[in-house]
Amino acid sequence: MDPLPIDPEDWDHWIRSRRPDLSKHRQTLDPHRPARWFAEEELQGDGRLAAGLTLFLTNRECPWRCLMCDLWRETTPERIPQGAVLDQIDGALRQAPAAEWIKLYNAGSFFDAGAIPTADLPGIAQRVQAFRRLVVECHPTLVGPRVLEFRSRLESTRLEVALGLETAHPEVLRRLNKGMTVDDFRRAAGFLVEAGISVRAFVLVKPPFQADDDALEWALRTVDLAFESGASVVSLIPTRAGNGALEELRDRGLFAEPCLELLEAVLEKALGRSRGRVFADVWDLERFHPGPGLPERRARLERANRTQVWTDL
Repeated sequence: MDPLPIDPEDWDHWIRSRRPDLSKHRQTLDPHRPARWFAEEELQGDGRLAAGLTLFLTNRECPWRCLMCDLWRETTPERIPQGAVLDQIDGALRQAPAAEWIKLYNAGSFFDAGAIPTADLPGIAQRVQAFRRLVVECHPTLVGPRVLEFRSRLESTRLEVALGLETAHPEVLRRLNKGMTVDDFRRAAGFLVEAGISVRAFVLVKPPFQADDDALEWALRTVDLAFESGASVVSLIPTRAGNGALEELRDRGLFAEPCLELLEAVLEKALGRSRGRVFADVWDLERFHPGPGLPERRARLERANRTQVWTDL
């Protein structure tokens, strides 16, 4: 096989060129309807379980080409028109049950003006005013005055910004092609905390270029870094293949999906540190543990998410 690229532009092209045929794998989406939404419960900072809604907004593809990302499958090839996001939120809220909090995720950055039109921000603020908490996601390098301007439009709704930290390993983070450094994350988190805005961090469990023997240690170091930087919530995301690039790295011996035991170990040890709420992503768990006992182990992860207590099976 040819050597992997070093230059960021070449790396970006390499990642895109490994994608499956977009005509077959990119969904055809209506810009006036969310890609999907669902109701869920999540443990709050005061120890209560509260009902919430998660909306995956139909949006343009993120301008960053992260090595592990497959969210482009649920994006539009062009920018969506002004007002389309408002239609998406209205449509979901007409169908959704009552909820205390809401997440607006858009397969990119909420504070990217090319994704969420500036003219739509007042309307979004008006539509979420019935919720106690709003969670949006953003690339750390886009955290700045635009966040404060939007927050000023919220009345009693508390804003929380989710940042993709992924890993505290500087070389692995560079090779993930996120266009950010650990210091970028620290700066963004510090900016938000100083402004009284809550921070949620996404942490990858076993990203590519990380040996099995190092995966647990680096996941925990990343969780620690997130909390030290001011995050109040950490979401653990097991790294999944499926975007073409990770399959090639797997064939090169540079990536393997984590086993369920690793995800369990990271969550158990992270909870034992008692530094903030830690949630494990339990979607599609069967790919990490195709053997027996999955229902019981899934239930334990879900119980830990709800209670922040690790229990024996």
